[in-house]
Amino acid sequence: MNAAAAPGAGRAAAGRVNPLTAAWRIGRATVHMLHGLAVVRFEFPRVDDSARHARIRWWSLKLLRLLGVELVSDGLPRPGAALLVSNHVSWLDIIALHSVVPQARFVSKADVRQWPVVGALVTGAGTLYIERERKRDAMRVLHDMAAALKAGQTVAVFPEGTTGDGRELLPFHANLLQAAIAEGVPVQPAVLRFADPVHPVSPAAEYTGDTTLAQSLWRIARARGLQAHVTLLLPEGTAHADRRRLAEALRGKMAERLRQAQGLPPLQDSAAGPAPTAEAVEAVEAVDQAAASPR
Repeated sequence: MNAAAAPGAGRAAAGRVNPLTAAWRIGRATVHMLHGLAVVRFEFPRVDDSARHARIRWWSLKLLRLLGVELVSDGLPRPGAALLVSNHVSWLDIIALHSVVPQARFVSKADVRQWPVVGALVTGAGTLYIERERKRDAMRVLHDMAAALKAGQTVAVFPEGTTGDGRELLPFHANLLQAAIAEGVPVQPAVLRFADPVHPVSPAAEYTGDTTLAQSLWRIARARGLQAHVTLLLPEGTAHADRRRLAEALRGKMAERLRQAQGLPPLQDSAAGPAPTAEAVEAVEAVDQAAASPR
C-alpha cells in the first residue's frame, strides 16, 4: 500500500513550493492589496474611467504574479456595452478576468462585500451585489445591470451561481441574461481554467465545499507553475432571444471549449455538457421563476 502511494505522493510534492516561499508570496500579496485599498480610496475619486480601468488591470496582473500565477489569455473583450458570462471556479476568477477585461462590473453575492480587504477592493471596482437569501433582490439587480448596460458599460456574471470544480459546468441561471436581452446588447462568453504542469485543471484553485478563503489562498500560494487561462469567445447577439435557449447555447459553447482545453473528446449527445440532474434543473427553474415574477 505504501509502495503504491509513493509515486503519487512524490508527484504531489513536486507540484508545490515550500511553505516559506508560499508565506513570502502571501506577504507580498497582502502589501499589494493594502496598496490597492489606498488607490481605491484616494485615487479612484479623482480619475476618469479610462485611468481607473488601467489601474484595475495593472493591480490585477500584479496580484496574480505575486501569488505565483501566470496569466494566459486568448481573445479580445468586446468594447462598449456587453454582458460577460463566465464559468466560476475560485475567488481568483474576478482577478483573472479583470486582468483581461478591467472595465467589467461584476455581479457578486453580498457576502463578498464583508470579506477583509477583498470586499473593499471589488466594491471600489464597481461590483453589483445581490442578496441571495432575498428572492426578490434578483429583480433589483437586473434593473441595476440593465442601467449599467444602457450606459455602455460591461457587466460580468457567473451564471452557475456558485463555484464548480473547474472540469465541467454547472447548470446556468438564465435570469441573469435578461438584462442583456432587454437592452439588446451582446453577450460574450469567457472560459476560465486554472492549470499546472501536472493537471489540465489544477486542484490548487478549486474553491468548493467547506474550503475557506484562507485555505484556498494557501493552496494557491503553494502551487508551482499555476496558470490562469482566460479565453474570450466571440460575442453572441441577444435580439429577440429567449433567455433559456440563450443560456443553453452559451453553456454548450463554453463546455465544449473547456473540454477541448482538457484534451477531452467533443460531446456527442449534448451541446451543453453532461445533463444536469433533475434536482439541479428544478432549483435553477425555481430561481428563474422568482426573478421573473412581479414585485
